Amino acid sequence: MSIDPKASSVGIASIGLQLPPLAMQVEELARLRGQEPAKYTIGLGCREMALCSDECGVVELAVGAAKRALDRWHGDLDDIGLIAVGTETAVDMSRPLSAWVADGLGLRGAVRSYEVKHACYGGTLALRQAVEWKLAGAVDPRSDKRAALVIAADVALYAEGDPGEPTQGAGAVALVIDDARVASVDPVSFPWSEPAFDFWRPVGEAYPRVDGAFSLDCYKRAAQHCFRAMVGDRDPNAAIDGLAAICFHVPFPKMVKKAVAQVGEGFGWDAERVAQIFDQKVDPTMHWNRLCGNAYTASLWISVANALRGLSVGDRVAAFSYGSGFGAELLMLGAGPDAAAGAWAADVEADLGQRALVDAEAYSSLRAS
Repeated sequence: MSIDPKASSVGIASIGLQLPPLAMQVEELARLRGQEPAKYTIGLGCREMALCSDECGVVELAVGAAKRALDRWHGDLDDIGLIAVGTETAVDMSRPLSAWVADGLGLRGAVRSYEVKHACYGGTLALRQAVEWKLAGAVDPRSDKRAALVIAADVALYAEGDPGEPTQGAGAVALVIDDARVASVDPVSFPWSEPAFDFWRPVGEAYPRVDGAFSLDCYKRAAQHCFRAMVGDRDPNAAIDGLAAICFHVPFPKMVKKAVAQVGEGFGWDAERVAQIFDQKVDPTMHWNRLCGNAYTASLWISVANALRGLSVGDRVAAFSYGSGFGAELLMLGAGPDAAAGAWAADVEADLGQRALVDAEAYSSLRAS
């Protein structure tokens, strides 16, 4: 299939990330909950949980990531014609999170502004809408330089003692959608959805409800459908070997590993081939995810940001997005000329270097505040 040259030039022009100022090693949580640390470190594949302080929440994460993306972009704030924030950490049932972010940035005027909700899939939907908005030419006719600002930001917090507690995390990724300096986003993608109650949070409840086993089954099934559609009539080995990296939404790393196994089973791969794909193309993309935990909508895009750095122009990356409820989509990206430098890695390095690790007692106090 040939891609319109105009389409191949639209994509991610700049990336910014923001992680919160606190974190806790999952071994500390295991001590607090009376569990064997290996249950979290090996059973789930988790390492550290990013935690927000009283001064840092989803708004501050989103604004911080956006400022970093805009600072390293070659355009101006006045060039932004759309701001869309994907989140499931809404701070209001009516006013969109994008309004708080726009206020923090001083962004106003002829700008389309809104929030996208579909569990962890919301950030990807915002990105797709921004790419399609750009390709459709639905921009200010007085300027051909209008761009979109897409942000995926969340704080994942579970009830104390909940099985999901060790997977907690937080973070934000901001993407300027314009010329594909960092990565092109193929206009053709591969969605799959089925209505399901695998993870949900009723209005008025502080913490989500999760059917863990069912959610894992939905996630694996969605991955299998999406990757099968992407491969189509091609040899699956050749299709996968042509990818420099394969990124997944990361609720926790072991969940991703199980999904890769199911995808491989569908392609008729043996355990050795599945392990090869996971070790070479999937596992390295989750390094930052292991240090921040599940950041819901931002989780996939933290993985993508990690995978893109150091790539050569034209290297291909697959990005599998999943949101409970459920909706999923597999996107294809092509590395641009700014991917090799990976300037956005400085955001993560700075945040990791400055954040404080809390112990079990401090964590309990934080939860009680």
